[in-house]
Amino acid sequence: MPESKLFNEISSLKTEQINPLTANIDLATTTEILELINREDSLIPKAVNKEIPTIAKAVDIISESFQLGGRLFYFGAGTSGRLGVVDASECPPTFGTDPDMVRGLIAGGKEAMFVAQEGAEDIPENGHKDVIRRNIKPPDVVVGIAASGRTPYVRGALDKAEELGCQTILITTTSHQQAKKLGMKADIYICPEVGPEVIAGSTRMKSGTAQKLVLNMLTTAAMIRIGKTYGNIMVDLQQTNAKLKERSKRILMDITGINHDEAAQFLEVSNGSVKLALVMILADVNNQDAQELLDKAGGFVKIAVELKK
Repeated sequence: MPESKLFNEISSLKTEQINPLTANIDLATTTEILELINREDSLIPKAVNKEIPTIAKAVDIISESFQLGGRLFYFGAGTSGRLGVVDASECPPTFGTDPDMVRGLIAGGKEAMFVAQEGAEDIPENGHKDVIRRNIKPPDVVVGIAASGRTPYVRGALDKAEELGCQTILITTTSHQQAKKLGMKADIYICPEVGPEVIAGSTRMKSGTAQKLVLNMLTTAAMIRIGKTYGNIMVDLQQTNAKLKERSKRILMDITGINHDEAAQFLEVSNGSVKLALVMILADVNNQDAQELLDKAGGFVKIAVELKK
């Protein structure tokens, strides 16, 4: 039987190659296995570093979209899809965003988060349908996550998003050239090349780690660019549990020097908004004036305080 196109595509991927440095891992001691994994993992930050110019372009696109009221959507399958869902789910408690502002979609739906839905990723039309179901349109941004650079579900989502006029980004651990050769079209390609996996084809390992690093950079940098931090402190967090309520008080205390009781009082007046409370304290204004200053400053606390001077 002749080799199929799919067989040739998969066989050509670096993530599917046998790593010569771990070829005898089955005969290694436990410590040696861990050292081999760790040595391979140490290569990942360098691969991501090489992609910073393209990651920066993606961050600018995403932050501009947010400022226009747009949303960020991740599309992926398997590990890639789960990583997108995790990153999206962390944005509301960390940055106080609306849950719809950053969303992660995975081939096979919610069930695929916990149990692999084999075959769900092989149908491009599923990606098309999910884009339509979410009413994705400009200025929304669609990010496809596919270690192989060929996942049909992801390709379908990117193609439909492009058709609708949205800006698109692909995160893959294959090369720029290979991703384009495999037919994945995007405005920006982010391609940290991590090389063969410790266990051939197990892209939950080096590829997954590289993707997680990139996703951290995309949302964190974009949130910073739209004023979600004061210096390196998150000031738009939501007080959804006891830990975050106390963290909110500590942030006010650390930045302004007030005591615990005063912090609690300011948070009550500001309806739980750390950012608003900060402007009230630092600019010595009431909550209404603080909100007006924040609006004029585009949400940046330091700029809002300067406007009062």
